[in-house]
Amino acid sequence: MTRQYTAQPKAFSPWCLGAPLYMPAHRIDLMDIANGEKLPGLRSMIFCTEDAVSYRQVDSSLRHLGLCLQGFRDTPNRFRFIRARNPEILARLLDLPDIEKIDGFVLPKFNEDVFDAYFDQLQGTSFKVMPTLETKDVFDYTAMSALRKGLLQDTIFPRILMLRIGGNDLMNLLGLRRSRGLTLYDTPMSQVISQLVMIFKPYDFSISAPVFEYLDDMATLSKEIQLDLAHGLTGKTAIHPSQISAIEAAYEVDKEDYEMALSLCERDAPAVFKMHNAMCEVATHQQWSKTIINRQACYGVKIAMPLDGYAELSV
Repeated sequence: MTRQYTAQPKAFSPWCLGAPLYMPAHRIDLMDIANGEKLPGLRSMIFCTEDAVSYRQVDSSLRHLGLCLQGFRDTPNRFRFIRARNPEILARLLDLPDIEKIDGFVLPKFNEDVFDAYFDQLQGTSFKVMPTLETKDVFDYTAMSALRKGLLQDTIFPRILMLRIGGNDLMNLLGLRRSRGLTLYDTPMSQVISQLVMIFKPYDFSISAPVFEYLDDMATLSKEIQLDLAHGLTGKTAIHPSQISAIEAAYEVDKEDYEMALSLCERDAPAVFKMHNAMCEVATHQQWSKTIINRQACYGVKIAMPLDGYAELSV
């Protein structure tokens, strides 16, 4: 018997996910977080049935998740995803009553080997997906180009919310772990991230930044987020609630950038003009402008603090 999924899809913007919080699917307060009774400002969350859950906990985690789904309330501005452990676990998740109360799935260890096993099951559903690039194939330009071709299929591309970079898994394949005080861009991952951006971003894929694993080094986290943005990445998953505000604050846009973006998108804007001592060229800055405007819609404009101590009003 084929299950029917009746949930209405939400209007998604990759930027509006904020800093999705990872949590094990067996977490006791999972339903309170999902419904906003705990961590009310959380924009999105990912219930993990993969690395955060040991093999012996899988069945109990699925039972717990199934019970919690029954109590999930409608949350127009909160997005809920499940990280499926593998295609077999995705099948079990899809068969849970009330599974339509979630918005989509994170697909770990994603490559061509599991492509059909995942997407064949998702036919006839409206779930969004976030494939995670974290296998040896990521280091192979040809393999990633072939994967891009598959993801661009008309029946698949519309359900791709974003691609995720599994930084820790990729570092593990290299036998490395970042040292405290270093960003991923101080490691071989800098080249990997750059290559993935060049392969996927020109084809309108959004790409999410890897997690930051240290909870007591906000200075390095802030530096890494700025480098994420400089590389064109969208969003960064939080592994602890203490990281959320720092991540989302970094996505507020500079007032001058916002003003330039608006001017570049005006219908009668000149082809090239000077603004805030920068060259603005409609033909080459259009995509940047759209990114700035989308970020502003979700996070607003940074509030400047003048020397006299009075803050400017946010746009």
